Amino acid sequence: MVAHYGTMRVMEVITISKFKGNCFAILERVRKTRKPVLVTRFGKPIAELAPPPSPLQRPARWLGLLADTGRIKGDIVSPAGHEDGGTPTSPTP
Repeated sequence: MVAHYGTMRVMEVITISKFKGNCFAILERVRKTRKPVLVTRFGKPIAELAPPPSPLQRPARWLGLLADTGRIKGDIVSPAGHEDGGTPTSPTP
């Protein structure tokens, strides 16, 4: 069990030498079981192997989220001005 950022998580802990010798098998096990593995060197954590989030857990992409939801009303190309055609700084007649 490993204390990780204030929470207790059950995680397999392996040494760097064991990881180097069994890298592909360990990665495949993480992928299949979806359980993280903590890799240590001299007893200190150096890496945490975790599976990527499933498509259902991935956050929605916010870019383009509101695409095709707005409407343009009026002229958006002409310069802004008062209804009488003057500019905001010109005196009104």
